[in-house]
Amino acid sequence: MPDPRPTPIPENLDMTMIPTHVGVVMDGNGRWATRQGLPRTEGHGAGEKALVDTTYGALAIGVKALTVYAFSTENWRRPIDEVRYLMNFNRGLLERRQHELHEVGVRITFSGRRDWRVPRGVLKRMDEAAALTKDNTALVLNIAFNYGGRAEIVDAVRRLVEDRVPASKVDEKAIRQRLYHPELPDPDLVVRTSGEYRTSNFLLWEMAYSELVFSDVLWPDFRREDLYDAIAEYQRRDRRFGGVET
Repeated sequence: MPDPRPTPIPENLDMTMIPTHVGVVMDGNGRWATRQGLPRTEGHGAGEKALVDTTYGALAIGVKALTVYAFSTENWRRPIDEVRYLMNFNRGLLERRQHELHEVGVRITFSGRRDWRVPRGVLKRMDEAAALTKDNTALVLNIAFNYGGRAEIVDAVRRLVEDRVPASKVDEKAIRQRLYHPELPDPDLVVRTSGEYRTSNFLLWEMAYSELVFSDVLWPDFRREDLYDAIAEYQRRDRRFGGVET
């Protein structure tokens, strides 16, 4: 389907400097709901609109990959009712949105552990969405679900051991090849919402040289205009990757 809310590209964006891969820590759902006098779970539901609008916004300006932090390995510590809600919500989100995203060329992928804690119904919907959209090329929407940056590195090291890679052959390339999605470029930009200033175990290996932008906007209120503001800030940065200008 066409973008339900097409917007003109802001004049302050340099379309020759659009980041290829953007990561987003979608934070602030619970606080948003509390401020509205609602249960915390209502904030997660409100965040769906933010996710869809941000995805369409990324598509509109040519971002090629968008990785969003949907559920972390630490989120299992939350109250059982909230965890149960999140499992059902994410399964329902895929049911509601996978065909819409497929129609506009979005490929849906997932990063994270597929362990015993994730309900089989959720895994089934994840597999269906990935299979349906596997040939799409407009944008990769990579959903970090049951994901932790340390867990990803641990899993990569386990694969090195399983593959019997000699210690002399263990280097950055060998580890990167065993990450969840080695085909994706490292994120140029990582955005965190809700005014928090930490990375929370997100893409620890991949964001070694990412530009970090922290937004005060709570995730349910986040829209493509906020994404564009973050990208404009990214474009003002001087990215030297450890070197200096001559």
